[in-house]
Amino acid sequence: QVQLVESGGGLVQAGGSLRLSCAASGRTFIGYAVGWFRQAPGKERDFVAAINWSGRNTYYADSVKGRFTISRDNVKNTVLLQMNSLKPEDTAVYYCAARVGPLTNYDARDEYGVWGQGTQVTVSS
Repeated sequence: QVQLVESGGGLVQAGGSLRLSCAASGRTFIGYAVGWFRQAPGKERDFVAAINWSGRNTYYADSVKGRFTISRDNVKNTVLLQMNSLKPEDTAVYYCAARVGPLTNYDARDEYGVWGQGTQVTVSS
């Protein structure tokens, strides 16, 4: 099955931007819906954004709407998360996750069967 590798995390000041990448290997990304989740220390892993297999449908957590944009390039086998106007509360380890077929509960962790190892995002105030 597909394997996922996140990259693009780092340290940024509040108000800055980062772009996370989720790269698929092992097989094509085509047919997979992809989600981004994040987990801050001592907290649960929360939904951030998701995109269906074609890229036509996107979904966002209320906390990131208008600031984050999810997109995909099925030729390059990547899903991007552009994060603008970052806030200290966005600090977390960010994970991408994938599932075959259509999304139903796009914000549920159980919806996704494949996970990456995560990339740290730190936003300083």
